[in-house]
Amino acid sequence: MPAHDEATLRFYAEFAPTYVASGAGGVSRHLAAFLDAVPPGSKILELGCGGGRDAQAMIATGHQVDPTDGVASIARKAEELLRIPVRVMRFDELDACGQYDAVWANASLLHVPRPQLPPILSRIRSALKPGGLHHATYKAGGCEGRDSHGRYFNYLSRDEAVDMYERAGRWEIVSVSEYTGGGYDRGAQGPWVAVMAKRPI
Repeated sequence: MPAHDEATLRFYAEFAPTYVASGAGGVSRHLAAFLDAVPPGSKILELGCGGGRDAQAMIATGHQVDPTDGVASIARKAEELLRIPVRVMRFDELDACGQYDAVWANASLLHVPRPQLPPILSRIRSALKPGGLHHATYKAGGCEGRDSHGRYFNYLSRDEAVDMYERAGRWEIVSVSEYTGGGYDRGAQGPWVAVMAKRPI
């Protein structure tokens, strides 16, 4: 099974301008806490940068950001905002080893098919320096499926999210929190899970 869903990638490729414009309201609610937890001037890999708002905020606070997205049309929109190159890279194409102080994956890994999530998390751990920090958020629910736009979501429960990291190898779970949030469908609120984890030293 591939580590990406073709229908989901097609959605983002087709609706890139609309999708990017839908998120113009600000940065992720978790970004400030994440930046407080990483050292000044950190080298941060962003997986699924979308329109580039979070990357822009990280750069503004003095961090070295490597923004990536799996869809070329989304990456080009992010470049318009950031004025720096944005790499087109799927999660399964990540092959870095000990290069990053942190990996930010807000609302992106939630599209990885469940069987392939542990291998992707292993790639992320390998990309981190020892002690490096990783943040990810997932739409919750406990049963994988598709939304009204045909996008695939793994819809992890809190316990399932922890299990995915445990299956991926040696991770130190820093925190797991549940909250209510929205998404591309404005006004549609639902459960989410946020995970903060470290590569052990």
